[in-house]
Amino acid sequence: MKPAVEEVIRTLQDRYADRVSVSNAVREQHARGEGLATSLPPDAVVWPLDKHEVCAILALCNAHRVPVIAFGAGSSLEGHVSAPFGGICIDMSRMNAVVQVNAEDSDCVVQPGITREDLNAYLKGTGLFFPVDPGANATIGGMVSTRASGTTTIRYGSMAHNVQCLEVAMADGSLLRVGSRARKSSAGYDLVHLLTGSEGTLGVITEITLR
Repeated sequence: MKPAVEEVIRTLQDRYADRVSVSNAVREQHARGEGLATSLPPDAVVWPLDKHEVCAILALCNAHRVPVIAFGAGSSLEGHVSAPFGGICIDMSRMNAVVQVNAEDSDCVVQPGITREDLNAYLKGTGLFFPVDPGANATIGGMVSTRASGTTTIRYGSMAHNVQCLEVAMADGSLLRVGSRARKSSAGYDLVHLLTGSEGTLGVITEITLR
């Protein structure tokens, strides 16, 4: 293990205690999805509880030039979560809250770790549901990152059509909010669609506004 990685892991353990794991079993669990891709584990796994912790983790790793991989439910088929260069895996599963539901406007704000099925269970009784169904109970953050689609896409569109606004933690630890709740806007670059499908290469999603 490189000295920079060891330093990052020590700092994370000091900050987050038992929410950091270097055990082989946990690392292997976070090294593969549902596909047959080669399992290449990260050096450590950390579970943030909010966007500020995500920003702090990214800033630390960026300062030491240590790779970072975001992890949702591990339902990917294409090896997105494999860590060929090691580094730190940020498991977003504990950031799984529904922040706000705007029933009159047919949209909601969620954290990235909530799964598709849990979101629809939360919306039950409101007259609303989230329509994108990739076939797996993936996290919403993972579905945004991979621009997921599925059997309902012809009628309701893919994630590209159902994401209105994103809050993203950048590599330097800063937070970026792009898009708006407006159905259409011509103000500036379309960064929402740039980030949707970027597979974590441009930043780590911390909040999502969905149609």
